[in-house]
Amino acid sequence: MSNYYCLMAGLPDLRLDSPETAPSLQYLHEQILEQDDMNGRDLRMVELFFLMGDCRNLIVLLGDNLAKLPYIGKWNKQELQEMIADALEDEFEDDKRFPPFMADFVREYYERGQEKGYFPEDRLMVRYWHYLKQHGTGLIKGWATLSLDIANTLTALICEQQGWPVEQYTYGYEKASVDEALMAQLREIAADEDPVHKEQRIDALKWLWAEEETFFDAFNVDALYTYLLKAEMLERWSRLDPEQGKERFRQIIEGLRKEATVPAEFTAHMPKDENIYAQNAGTYNKNEK
Repeated sequence: MSNYYCLMAGLPDLRLDSPETAPSLQYLHEQILEQDDMNGRDLRMVELFFLMGDCRNLIVLLGDNLAKLPYIGKWNKQELQEMIADALEDEFEDDKRFPPFMADFVREYYERGQEKGYFPEDRLMVRYWHYLKQHGTGLIKGWATLSLDIANTLTALICEQQGWPVEQYTYGYEKASVDEALMAQLREIAADEDPVHKEQRIDALKWLWAEEETFFDAFNVDALYTYLLKAEMLERWSRLDPEQGKERFRQIIEGLRKEATVPAEFTAHMPKDENIYAQNAGTYNKNEK
């Protein structure tokens, strides 16, 4: 796996409680495209991240074919419109430039888009996460699995509270496959009545997962992928009240780090001032850069 030290070293450190420090996804996309030494496989992994923007842009266009695309992706508006048209025309094959799940979703959207209980973005993101599990690195597959588990579990918990059929609103959900520690955290999140705070807690959980997964690999394509994931979170939260968001994220991160248990050797190599939240040798506190 290639090392992208020059690219990564030139980027600012990211903190969940400081969204204003993050470079924009537009800037990161441009910087990555300028990397002459990026091999084809790694470029495809990075494109998997920006495929998320393409999926969100597809939802926008299906709602308004003339809308401006708000997300950073690989394809422009005309290309997405061509893909939609080909998907709906029986005489033409699906556009081979795009992952097959996108054309399949377009047809599903036109068949079921008006159904009660049909949530287009949820359905498309599930297809996207499954695509990542098929084509990503081990880390990207892990990210997709985590995202699916979080989305399905939170939805299932709401269904249980309301007496709704879980299978109708989740997609391939298997309660027994969800990690017990994650399940406990998600139960607490589901009980939170503040929707903004709930979203912040979800992102904080994902942020710490990303940090732990790339702790020893700071400059490979997985590290670059997680940097993009973090930058996307920060770009999203930068649109809200920054001061209130900073304090909330700081409290959430501290709470999660107190609960996170990992091998003791992680903390053994940390300077003492980085271990301010650790309560014992099995509790991990990652450096907040």
